[in-house]
This record gives sequence, structure tokens and C-alpha cells, in this order.
Amino acid sequence: MIRLLVVEDDANLSYIIQGGLEDMIGDYEVTVAHNGKEGLEAYRKSKPDVIVADIEMPIMDGYEMVRRIRETDREIPILFSSARVSPKDVVKGYELGVDNYVKKPFMPEELDAHIHALLRIKKGITEKETAQMLTAGSYTLDPVQATLRHTSGSTQLLTPRETGILDLLFRKPGEVVRREVILDKFWNTEDDYFASRSLDVFVTKLRKLISKDETVCIKTVKGIGLMLISEER
Repeated sequence: MIRLLVVEDDANLSYIIQGGLEDMIGDYEVTVAHNGKEGLEAYRKSKPDVIVADIEMPIMDGYEMVRRIRETDREIPILFSSARVSPKDVVKGYELGVDNYVKKPFMPEELDAHIHALLRIKKGITEKETAQMLTAGSYTLDPVQATLRHTSGSTQLLTPRETGILDLLFRKPGEVVRREVILDKFWNTEDDYFASRSLDVFVTKLRKLISKDETVCIKTVKGIGLMLISEER
């Protein structure tokens, strides 16, 4: 049973989403909140497996709700459901820690596919053994705990997708990981432009996370993919 929190100010749409997933798809337990403030309260109370949230809502919008959740929880998958998916909005959402977008209007089957894709990413990360911690320069990546630790002692919590991309790169330092491999593994969308732009946002974020060590960097190999460079001191 998937515990899903839907944060949507349109009561009719939230009713349709709940009915579509619980009655048509099955294996869902859906909690509904109608603004970001209610969403925060429901998140803390119901401990959902996934959150699906609108962006524009009264009292507290989706951006602010996600920002507050990500202050303490980088693990729970969060999906924005909105017709508002301009490049600027996509960048802002990913910078705050959203895992993916689904464009309105959508069918229950489409939303179900997005949710399961995010859960597969999370499951693939959490099932890794703790002995598989990976290092590059001053950084240690723990795929199980979804953390990136620097030798100074500072630790950064990561989202499942951030963890997954770093895991691919840390396992193959000096080797090119093709863009299509990353996109196929971590993006469940037929919109190639949207997915590619989203990946670029994530790469920018990841570069900032490893910027304390000048011997480590993520290099873009134009037209091919990404490569982790880790030089010996």
C-alpha cells in the first residue's frame, strides 16, 4: 500500500486524483490537503511515502512547503503536478528539492507511473549495502543514508535522484556516463527537452555540492555525457 499525500487547492481535482488512485488503480491510501500549510501538517502526521503537490495555492504555495520539508527530509519523493512548467519554474522547483513534474491534465495511470518511477529510484538507492560507500577526493558518498560527507565533517543530505546521479559518477571516475543513460534511469517522461533541462539543473546543484574540493569536479563531455574527475593530491 502506497501512502500518498496530495496537496491540491482544487477540491474537485483532488477528489478525482484520490478516486482514480484508490478505486481505479488500487494499492493507494490517499490523504488530501488543500494548501501548503495543511500539506505540512498532513506530512508530519501521516508520514506519506510520496507527496504530489500543486504549485500555486493559497496560504502557502508548493514552493514554500517543499522548502520547509527539505530542511529536514531529503528522502521523501516529491512530485509537482502543475500546468505551470516553464523553464524558470522547473529550475526553481528542482533547486528546492522537487524530484519530478507531471503536467496537468493527466490520467491516473500517468500519475501512477510517475509515482512508481520515483519509488523505484528510492528503492534502488536504499537497497545498496553500507559497505558500498564511495569516495572522491575529500568526499564520501553514502548511497544508503543519502548523504555526501566532506572530510571537514560537514554532511549534505541528498534527494534520491541526487544520490542516484552521484552514485553513477562516483562508481566510474574518469569514465563518461552517457546523458541518455542518466535520463532513462532517473526521468520518466517523453518530453526530451524537459528532461534534458532538468538534468542540467541537477548537474549545477551537484557541482556546488562538491565545490569545496578543487581536485574533484563534474565535467560535461559535450554531446556525450558527464564524467567525474578526481585528481590525486
